[in-house]
Amino acid sequence: MKYPIQKKRFRKKFRRRKFKPIPRLVVPSFFTLMNLLCGFASVLLVFDGNLIMGAWLIVLAGMFDVLDGFMARLTNAISEFGTELDSLSDVVSFGVAPGFLVYAFAFNELGLAGILLSGLAPVCAAIRLARYNVESKIQELDFFRGLPSPSFAIMLAAFYLTFMNRMELFEGLEHGILSVLIPIVILLSFLMVSTVPFDKIPKFDRESLKRHKNRLILLGVYFIIIVIFQDIGLMIVFSFFILKGLAIGLYIFWKQAFTEDPDPMEEVLP
Repeated sequence: MKYPIQKKRFRKKFRRRKFKPIPRLVVPSFFTLMNLLCGFASVLLVFDGNLIMGAWLIVLAGMFDVLDGFMARLTNAISEFGTELDSLSDVVSFGVAPGFLVYAFAFNELGLAGILLSGLAPVCAAIRLARYNVESKIQELDFFRGLPSPSFAIMLAAFYLTFMNRMELFEGLEHGILSVLIPIVILLSFLMVSTVPFDKIPKFDRESLKRHKNRLILLGVYFIIIVIFQDIGLMIVFSFFILKGLAIGLYIFWKQAFTEDPDPMEEVLP
């Protein structure tokens, strides 16, 4: 006779017990960890000789990186833990992975110099991300100071995907593709640790959407070009993104050096 009573009590306790909802932090963290997983898988595939899939996984990691930031804002789950986890993941996906890709693609022929050139990617990415973490605690800007590490990594992946079957284009150069790839890696690595301003995806609130309407239109154009032209589209979009940042940086430098305008940033980056 006791067992049915015990069962009833257990059922009542079970009904009264309230299950805790899943923390909001889990949602963006999932996309961050997918970013990290893509970077790790890219290294493994490049090591196995599958450079094409390795390059596309870097691009996929970039998509997850955008999604984790978007979901963090959407769910209001921005936290110090998420910021640190994102940076650690980015060092792997946008520092180690692209560095290993360019080493396997071309720099392995250069011996120690090739190792050092490939090492610029993770070293500069780590410096850039550490600086971003420190600065974001002081002031949140509407633009990136220095080239974002995902843009750096996707640009190198796009370069490989675009020219891997077009190597004849570089036959007239003294050192072939190395004559172009070495300056690109050095320039992009320098831009990561520079203070050149680059466009940032705006927050999806009413005020930001109103203020940065042109950026949103440009993002839509970027997306369409990438969908239509794929690897070549990536090359076009990220080349334009980098050149636009360089042009704005040079304009700001000229304004500050040769005019009386002490802060021309608002003029070019509203």
